Amino acid sequence: MELTKEEKRILLRIAENSIKSLFGETDAQPEGIYDHKVLKEHAGAFVTLTINGRLRGCIGYIISDKPLLETVSDAAKQAALNDPRFSPLTEKEFKKTDLEISVLSPPFRMNSYDEIELGKHGLILEEGFHRGLLLPQVPIEHNMNKEQYLSALCEKAGLYPDFWKEKVMNIEMFTAVVFSQEDINE
Repeated sequence: MELTKEEKRILLRIAENSIKSLFGETDAQPEGIYDHKVLKEHAGAFVTLTINGRLRGCIGYIISDKPLLETVSDAAKQAALNDPRFSPLTEKEFKKTDLEISVLSPPFRMNSYDEIELGKHGLILEEGFHRGLLLPQVPIEHNMNKEQYLSALCEKAGLYPDFWKEKVMNIEMFTAVVFSQEDINE
């Protein structure tokens, strides 16, 4: 999915307004919101919250039966309130919070670990009752090589880190358009 700078701005504003609404603040919807056909398309999306470069929440949807603008709004609220790794975001914290949005392509099957391109492919692992997902930016942000990326995926799914070495796992890949306020201000 291709997004213009204006569409990225609108999605960031939607995410910000959704979180502000949790604290009783309301802003008007961004202007021109309904002029952009792509914002009405169904697509998965994740919203990542960070404070001073440290993760503060990240939740999203791999696929969605809602328009992208609603998916981003829901993911923003969920990342602020319901990431089980963190307590709910406070209004004071929100003032220091940076938002990043990842708009996902539909997942597709991986046949070989050789297909994985760091920084391009996010990974979804389903192995029995174990499930984990890592966004494409994770290995770049944490300076991981492919082996470390696969080990981190196994750990995220609740498996031991070297599980991927025993067999080709049931993995789907996806790409993502990833952006933050900093990116669209450049």
